[in-house]
Amino acid sequence: MASQSEPMGDRRAVPVLQEAEAEVRAHAHHDRGLLAIGLFKLGKALLFFSLGIGAIHLLHKDLGDEILRLAKDLKFDPESRIVTLILNKADLIDDHRLKLISLGTFAYSVLALAEGIGLMLEKAWAEYLTLLLTISFLPWELYELSRHLNWFRLTLLLINLAVLWYLVLLLKKKSETNEATRGGRTRRPS
Repeated sequence: MASQSEPMGDRRAVPVLQEAEAEVRAHAHHDRGLLAIGLFKLGKALLFFSLGIGAIHLLHKDLGDEILRLAKDLKFDPESRIVTLILNKADLIDDHRLKLISLGTFAYSVLALAEGIGLMLEKAWAEYLTLLLTISFLPWELYELSRHLNWFRLTLLLINLAVLWYLVLLLKKKSETNEATRGGRTRRPS
């Protein structure tokens, strides 16, 4: 009986409201994989930003003295093999190289920040950007792994392969969904 007392315009609005509610529910579900990858990218952004700040902090300082001070603070033997190795490598770094290191780490930090935010907002451009960057770093990671196999490099490679695998599957699924949606729209009578 209530439907007879409703004005005609209200009955036409019900399907539109139902479609809008369905769309809101569809967007309310967030992809946990993208959220996890986005958080990982934000962590990388923070790490590389911190490295850039550290490189700037070391400008115009004696890196050898700074390394020895840090080794003592961390309770390392200043005469140990690892400290000696780091000191030898530090001799190769001058102020110009530190500036380049900080510039590179800041640039990568901005890129990782954009990836992280874009992935957390589930933006398609961020998915493709992350896919492209992950693929572009794989040859370098494989080369480094072949030069010196260690757990850290292997873990990094496995994480990046997992991210790559997940994004490829996600983008493939989205592509198939879009194809099905486009196919469904063209078959509807107008």
